[in-house]
Amino acid sequence: MLQQGLGAVGRIEQVGGMPIEEDVDLDTGARDEPLPARPALPPTVEFSDVRFGYPGRGPALRGISYTVAGGTQTALVGLSGAGKTTMFALLQRFYEPESGRILLDGVDIATLPRAEVRRRIAYVEQDSPVLAGTIEDNLRYAATDATDEDIAEALRLTRLDALIARLPDGLRTEVGTRGVTLSGGERQRLAIARALLRKPEVLLLDEATAALDASNERALREAVDQAARTCTVLLIAHRLSTVTGADQIVVLEHGRVRAAGSHRELVETDELYRELAASQMLVGGEDG
Repeated sequence: MLQQGLGAVGRIEQVGGMPIEEDVDLDTGARDEPLPARPALPPTVEFSDVRFGYPGRGPALRGISYTVAGGTQTALVGLSGAGKTTMFALLQRFYEPESGRILLDGVDIATLPRAEVRRRIAYVEQDSPVLAGTIEDNLRYAATDATDEDIAEALRLTRLDALIARLPDGLRTEVGTRGVTLSGGERQRLAIARALLRKPEVLLLDEATAALDASNERALREAVDQAARTCTVLLIAHRLSTVTGADQIVVLEHGRVRAAGSHRELVETDELYRELAASQMLVGGEDG
């Protein structure tokens, strides 16, 4: 117990010594000029020669460049350690690039307050947290001013409306600690609905279907397709079956962009992607 306590104290001291982000408050009264207006259409996302390395480790990104058109889906694929999650962290300004720029509709995110960047972006991780409380509590957690119509639309987009209709208590149904009363697919779709209620311009999905069965995976893919109508979607996936319909697939290797294109194009032109697809039995028939 003493060793555990000493370890905890050491960790607390490490956290206490971390630099503080001073621009995470959305209060813009102190700014000399107003924040840029939110675009009427989903923004383009551009990585321009971005390089980054974690302290004490080798380079994680080695000159990454690609563009995601507004209102489209782009999937990031590649072996572990290729830099996929690092790009998501940089896009949310948890870290800053060593060089290069990340642009939202042509605006360098380094020139925007972190609060503004994160307001525009919603992030759904592989095992998204669900809090003890009701379904409605979880939905309103990051969008306390959401209207009933907003909630109904988010439920429709994520195909959760049928589930709510079946539950005797509807939105007031208790989900239990960590959402134990919901299936894995329902928890993930609830997380996406919660993200969509924030009305983000960019939606980031990090392995959102990794632990789902085929039925829930299909429902989640439909939810992502619906979400792409209102925002720009970037998703990380090891299971290629979830991204074969993406508008663009970016293949990463050792912190570099190896190839980019549609599923069919990459199967025909890129050896690494073809090997990944073959290992998941996605190459065959007309794709072979």
